[in-house]
Amino acid sequence: MPNNEQLLPTDPGFKPVLAPGAAKRANASVIGMIIALVVTIAVFVPILLLNASPKSQGYRPTVNVTAIASDAADVAGFTPVAPSLPQGWSPNYARWVSAGSSGVATWETGFLSPKEGFVGISQTRQANPTWLLQKTDTAPVTGTRTVGGKDWELRDNGKGTPHMVLNYRGTTVILSGRAKLEEYDVVAAAVVRALDESPAVTGSPSPSVVP
Repeated sequence: MPNNEQLLPTDPGFKPVLAPGAAKRANASVIGMIIALVVTIAVFVPILLLNASPKSQGYRPTVNVTAIASDAADVAGFTPVAPSLPQGWSPNYARWVSAGSSGVATWETGFLSPKEGFVGISQTRQANPTWLLQKTDTAPVTGTRTVGGKDWELRDNGKGTPHMVLNYRGTTVILSGRAKLEEYDVVAAAVVRALDESPAVTGSPSPSVVP
């Protein structure tokens, strides 16, 4: 004879049976959660793709240093340096900075090395001791470094941010940043070449900073 006994929830093998209405509501909840998840993914995936970092190197903006330097030449009163660096180097800014509290207007540009080092260039025809101290973080003079046939004044405070200073052809150039001195040398040599190819600045020259 068939066993007509009903299993209790505590009995082994008990399988709960949902009423049709409850099952419909449960299925609707699951479908709603799936739809919400799909919508969330659809919203955020494009955002993640747009902000994804390059796999090889950090983001490097496109900066036309030569064009910006040409635009700044009239107001600067000299030809701002736009050094040509080897393959793998890239500029990340170029700007003309009006005279501030120091009274010194400055051409500024910076470059990233292939090894992610950074060397910034500051150039002016109005250098004064206060400006020099500000731009070199009051670092003491530790010697000279001959690059591009010129003796650059080397200033270093021992914090990994050396400075190289050159007074040449009527302007003063300061190299600053966070890079190895060998990377500084690459920029320094390119700066000297750019200065040699530009007209010398006439009028009141910058004060000498390298004997």
